Amino acid sequence: MNFGEAIKSCFNNYANFRGRARRSEYWYWALFEVLIGLVLEVLTIATKSPVFVLIFALFALATVLPTLAVTVRRLHDTGRSGWWYFIGFVPLIGGITLLIFTLLPSTPGANQFDHRTPDAVAAG
Repeated sequence: MNFGEAIKSCFNNYANFRGRARRSEYWYWALFEVLIGLVLEVLTIATKSPVFVLIFALFALATVLPTLAVTVRRLHDTGRSGWWYFIGFVPLIGGITLLIFTLLPSTPGANQFDHRTPDAVAAG
């Protein structure tokens, strides 16, 4: 999955917490959020305009659900329940654990979180 496909997939699955997300989908989405955030931050500092603060706030609000959804789907892809997301709230250790979970390879084949047919899973 390339950068554009990942962004499109996350917006198409805006609040879809079922299924799986590959590492590429998750990390391209994270890159997208960081890049947009940096651009808006630079524009805010350069122009000293509160308009960009508002745009950033709207962007953050618009991407909360797809970010949570792609994280849950990424956890599903590693064979974990989406409830593991909440380990990220444990100071220090939780964030590191969640990072490691998102970096791990996908569970090969179908798992309990895959809602596609086994033939579709095998095809990729």
